[in-house]
Amino acid sequence: MKETGPTAMGRRNMLLGAGALGSGLLLSACTSNSNGEADKANVKAASSTSGSTPGKHVTVGFSAPAADHGWIAAITKNAKAQAGQYTDVSFQAAEGTNDVNAQISAVQTLISKKVDVLVILPFDGKALTSIGAQAMDAGIPVVNLDRVFDNSLAYRTWIGGDNYGMGVNAGQYVVRTLKAKGISKPVIAEIAGIDNLDLTKQRSQGFKDALAKAGFSVSIRQAAQFTADSGQQVMSNVLQARSKLDAVWNHDDDQGIGVEAAIKQAGRSEFFMVGGAGSRHAMQEIKADSGVLKATVVYPSSMSASAITLARLIGQSKGMGDLVEQEVPSSITLFSATVTKDNVDQYLPTSFT
Repeated sequence: MKETGPTAMGRRNMLLGAGALGSGLLLSACTSNSNGEADKANVKAASSTSGSTPGKHVTVGFSAPAADHGWIAAITKNAKAQAGQYTDVSFQAAEGTNDVNAQISAVQTLISKKVDVLVILPFDGKALTSIGAQAMDAGIPVVNLDRVFDNSLAYRTWIGGDNYGMGVNAGQYVVRTLKAKGISKPVIAEIAGIDNLDLTKQRSQGFKDALAKAGFSVSIRQAAQFTADSGQQVMSNVLQARSKLDAVWNHDDDQGIGVEAAIKQAGRSEFFMVGGAGSRHAMQEIKADSGVLKATVVYPSSMSASAITLARLIGQSKGMGDLVEQEVPSSITLFSATVTKDNVDQYLPTSFT
C-alpha cells in the first residue's frame, strides 16, 4: 500500500517528475522484452556527470515493509538494484516487515552498525518517527521514503509520490474523455483504496476537485482494500447497483485485477476505466486496447532507486547535478504521469509486476 505525507506538505514540496531530477538522479529501466529476458529493476546506470563520479564510500542502510504487494516488492528490488550501480556504495537491507516494533528494531540494528545514511519507507510514518529522529541524533542522515514521518527533524530528505496529484490527473483524463464523447451528465464510479488511510483521502479529494472544475461529480464510490479479491467484490457491487456507467477510476492497479475480473464476469463494456499506480499488467492492458482500461496514473515505484541515489549524494556531501545548490533538496514530490495507449511504451520500462 502506498502512502505519503499530508497534502499541505505536498504543496510545499519541490514538484519534480522523474525526468527532471537532475543528471545524478535520472531514472530508466530494463524490463522483460519480446525475447523473454528476465525482469530487471528500475535503475539508471551511473553517468559521467560529477555527481556520478566515484567518491567517498557510503554504506546505505535500507528498511521497508514486507513485499506483500506488487508496488512494495518493486520498491525493495529497485533500491537494491540502484545501489548495485555504484562502486562506492554498500547496501545493507533489513528484512521487510509490517510489524512496527520489528521495523523499529531492524532500524536500530542498522544504526548500531553505524551505516552512513539510512533510507526508510516506514510501515507507519507516525510510529516510526522516533527511530528516524534517533538516527538523525546519532549523526546518520535519513532519507524518508514516501510515508512521511510526523516530524521533519526525523529526516534529512523526503522523497515520495503525489497522491492528491494522482486524483487530479485521473479526474482530468476522465473529464477530457467524457467531453470528447459529448457526455454532459456522466455516471462516474470511484473504486477507492483503504478509506482510513490519508493517501486514499488525498486521491479521492484530487479526483473530486478535478471533476468539480468541469461541473462533474462522483455518482457512486466504494472503498476496497488494495487487493484483487476486494476489488472484484466491490466492483461487482457497483455494477449491480448501477445499470449504466460512463467512467470508472480505480485507485490501485493490483486491486484493479479484481475490478477487471468483475467487469468481464458481468459482461459490461459501456464505460472506460482509469487505473492507478502503474503496474505492468495495467500498461499491457492499455497497450492491447482490448478492454475498458484506457489509462493509468503512475505512482512511481522507481522512487526507491532515486532515494538510494539521494542517500549516496548526501553521504558524499554532493548536490544534484542539474541544480545550482550545493546540497540535496529537503523534499521531492514525484509527478503522477497519465499513461495512455499513446505513450504507454515510454512508461512500460518503469512499470512494476
